[in-house]
Amino acid sequence: MLISLTSYEQYKKREETVSFSDFIKESKQVREIIDSVRHRGDKALYEYTLKFDQANLDSLIVSEEEMKKALDGVSPDLYDALGGAKENIERYHRHQIKEDWWDTGSGWLTGQRIIPLQAVGAYVPGGTAAYPSSVLMTVLPARVAGVKNIYICTPPDKNGNVNAATLAAAHLAGVSAIFKIGGAQAVAALAYGTETVPKVQKIVGPGNIYVTLAKKEVFGQVGIDMLAGPSEIVVVADDGANADFIAADMLSQAEHDPLSRSILVTPSENLAHQVSDRLEEQLLTLPRREIARKSLQERGAVILVSRLKEAWSVVNEIAPEHLELHLDEAWRHLGHITCAGAIFVGSYSPEPLGDYWAGSNHVLPTGAAARYASPLGVEDFIKKSSVIYYSEKAMSSAAGSIATLARAEGLEAHARAALIRRNKDESPG
Repeated sequence: MLISLTSYEQYKKREETVSFSDFIKESKQVREIIDSVRHRGDKALYEYTLKFDQANLDSLIVSEEEMKKALDGVSPDLYDALGGAKENIERYHRHQIKEDWWDTGSGWLTGQRIIPLQAVGAYVPGGTAAYPSSVLMTVLPARVAGVKNIYICTPPDKNGNVNAATLAAAHLAGVSAIFKIGGAQAVAALAYGTETVPKVQKIVGPGNIYVTLAKKEVFGQVGIDMLAGPSEIVVVADDGANADFIAADMLSQAEHDPLSRSILVTPSENLAHQVSDRLEEQLLTLPRREIARKSLQERGAVILVSRLKEAWSVVNEIAPEHLELHLDEAWRHLGHITCAGAIFVGSYSPEPLGDYWAGSNHVLPTGAAARYASPLGVEDFIKKSSVIYYSEKAMSSAAGSIATLARAEGLEAHARAALIRRNKDESPG
């Protein structure tokens, strides 16, 4: 079998946890790149683009002429598909909009202001591949949140060009500027600013290990969305599920990266064998079959449980990026799930639906981060400010209690700052 059957306990013993602290050599290199960009600005960016992308650039910015050429070169079908995805993503994320709120009483008012970030940078992988969907998923929630300045960094190919589909998506999403910069140097440029690249308040978007380590290094100087690891999918299925569907969905993640994880959890040994057979069959015609095969052999698993009820503790402990439910009455089981980035309900809701079309965000927590983290969304692009107002009378009434609490903590100046505002006619506290 391509993937051996195992219990969850055996799976846990086999599975190695990869920590970002394990990448000592890469972290050192990333810190050197960040330091160079921080102190040498654009000059360092041009040098690193030539070194890592083999592109000798005249400008770091995608010009209007380049954008027009890209739009002319994109097929109408692709442009229409990007437009449809844009509408769905905007519709989904508009439901996440937060509003200011206010609470009042006798002489006092408290509340919360929702303030969009002023400038955001989105990293979009590129070079030999194109990810226009990542443009839409990172830029559009920021737009819905009200961010005015949104910049994209993406590596160019050897000829200094950015993929036409990526540029078309950026045009549809309404970005402020696109920079031909990849890797850790792009993250550094967005975090600290250069002569050409504006400094931003937050950096979002997926990338390779160097991009992820760079985001880790600059966190605190700027905000980041998350530290993303390899992609992962868990499929929970019972005996009546379609083995062809499940195999196709597992391969949709396995083809990403040899470190991707594709896992089937089922009480049906019969289904497990069927899925294993279908995986072998479908691999034969898959263009990225060597990557997918290695992923399945080294990181894939079929976890057998004695009954379906036991699957939920397995799922919630793995806390997968993507979770599919290929079950009879799948909606009935939704309440058992507490830890998953995105949940796909039913056999006709495959993971690529979330990657491209449904409107939910495909930037999701990985590596069990779904235990505490959420998909990228509008809230990632706003700040909240508390607002407090007390009248003289209301403050005078509260001063004694404030002083009591402050003195309990040994902070006499805090107490006095409250008491100095107390009405002299009131008895001392």
